[in-house]
Amino acid sequence: MTPRLLSVNVGLPRDIVWRGQTIRTAIWKDPVQGSRMVRRLNVDGDAQGDLVGHGGEHRAVFVYQIDSFRYWENKLHRTNFTFGQFGENFTIEGLPDTEVCIGDHYRIGEALFEVTQPRVTCYRVGIRMDEPRMAALLVADGRPGFYLRVLEEGAVVAGQEIVKVRAGPESLSVAEINNLLYLPGHAPQNLQRAIRIPALSPGWKSAFEALLTNNSKGSQGNPGLTSAGGPAPAWPGFRPLRVSKIAPESDTVFSVELV
Repeated sequence: MTPRLLSVNVGLPRDIVWRGQTIRTAIWKDPVQGSRMVRRLNVDGDAQGDLVGHGGEHRAVFVYQIDSFRYWENKLHRTNFTFGQFGENFTIEGLPDTEVCIGDHYRIGEALFEVTQPRVTCYRVGIRMDEPRMAALLVADGRPGFYLRVLEEGAVVAGQEIVKVRAGPESLSVAEINNLLYLPGHAPQNLQRAIRIPALSPGWKSAFEALLTNNSKGSQGNPGLTSAGGPAPAWPGFRPLRVSKIAPESDTVFSVELV
């Protein structure tokens, strides 16, 4: 199957009220008609609400696959998904996270792109999906999607083929890179391979360098995901938990017990 761009989706930041708070977000993306220019930092008509956690040269365009749409429709028992549902700029057919590698180059229309990192999502995708677990599920189920850097600006339009023009060095897929950060068993040789990929975004490189340092000291786990000097994790990886109790501690603080 030839990979194809199914939809180009854009959205500007807006203020929404969520749980009594005003949240600034651009997670809502809508399909556009006709061609749209892709610039160095985003698609024309698109922007990010939180420039600390989103956007920038290495996260100019977020890509998500229609196959993952179908996966989540089945898992969540939903049938109401639309293009842009996951906050993606490009909804595509083909190119699963298990096959796309960091550093791969793809041409769509006039524009040339480079794969830079898996998606790192936040709670806002849960707001958009009306599913509070969504951010954790994207990681736990291994379907993050990926970001692109724009190497050559140009116009793209839905329906165009996606052509791979260069393979990334080290042949580490988006899924493998994602697992390397979030799952236990950070093999030093794979961390070193990841760090050698020029296209990998600086934040991910820093995380892998910290893991290498952590491993060399005989420590376990991810120093970016655990508190410094704290106790060892009770278990590695993911496991399901149930909320057994929610107790108000003040007007704005709640305690949550998990079993």
